[in-house]
Amino acid sequence: MHVPDGFINAPVSVAAGVAAAAAVAVSLRGARRELDERTAPLAGLVAAFIFAVQMLNFPVAAGTSGHLLGGALAAILVGPYTGVLCVSVVLLMQGILFADGGLTALGVNITVMGVVTVVVAYATFRGLLKVLPRTRRSVTVAAFTGALLSVPASAAAFTLLYAVGGTTDVAIGKVITAMVGVHVLIGIGEAAITAATVGAVIAVRPDLVHGARGLTAPLKLRVGGELVDAPAAAAEPVAARSTKKVWAVGMVSALALAGIVSSFASGSPDGLEKVAADKGIDAKADQYTHATAGSPLADYEIKDIGNEGLSVGLAGVIGVGATVAVGSGVFWAVRRRRTEEPAAAQPSAV
Repeated sequence: MHVPDGFINAPVSVAAGVAAAAAVAVSLRGARRELDERTAPLAGLVAAFIFAVQMLNFPVAAGTSGHLLGGALAAILVGPYTGVLCVSVVLLMQGILFADGGLTALGVNITVMGVVTVVVAYATFRGLLKVLPRTRRSVTVAAFTGALLSVPASAAAFTLLYAVGGTTDVAIGKVITAMVGVHVLIGIGEAAITAATVGAVIAVRPDLVHGARGLTAPLKLRVGGELVDAPAAAAEPVAARSTKKVWAVGMVSALALAGIVSSFASGSPDGLEKVAADKGIDAKADQYTHATAGSPLADYEIKDIGNEGLSVGLAGVIGVGATVAVGSGVFWAVRRRRTEEPAAAQPSAV
């Protein structure tokens, strides 16, 4: 649901850009509390994984496809503040390198695809965990529901922005009906991907799932006919467990998805593209040329490579590498800032 240049007018695009910048600034501060020595390297991986999965458009209706937005997945795995940053990094890389999503609409895209999805998904996720049993299955169910609701919420947010600053005269009632309707279907795919990924990580390393922290019930022993908490002394310290294997498996998965599986993605327009064409939202979009339309990676293809599958696959691999590099740099910088602040706050000895 990448909004291109020309759908939203300049004043509303600027306002959305200011809102997005404020959200990113707040998220940078909040991420300092979420990132530690284990999760900082994984946050860059999450951004790269979202980039890879977004290349896999799946059919949802006749002539329409959808793809992962990723806000729910990022928020549950690495935290809501870090999740906003993950999606923002992905959108920035897509706009600059692949001419996907307008640069003047970057603020709109971060607000709609990043902030709204994270807020709705994580609020739903935490609310459900308060009433569901404290089990790993509950985390997966809550992740599924939060992801499902986040996608039509994002579509509704776009429609609201379009109602205020749309560049074409289209009946808003028809737009919101079409947008929410098709994105409910896309939300089912989003929910399935999110639940499957969260469930897979929980199965091997529940300590790395931000949304699952504190949910593991202590081991019980029966002593004198009564159940008591088992001593935790023999347990392996969480901080001592390496994340290298998880990072390696995740990176290989992202590269395989972007480099190989992406060639089999649906070629149908996604939900926003389809609605825009059907309702006339894109009537003035042709007047705008993307600032990076001449990029050698534009449209997720490498120019001058005749084999389409190879062209798309190599572009995907480059995108994953660039996203994990930029994302990891951002999150390590945030993590380093967190470790430096306590030291700076301590009074020096005289």
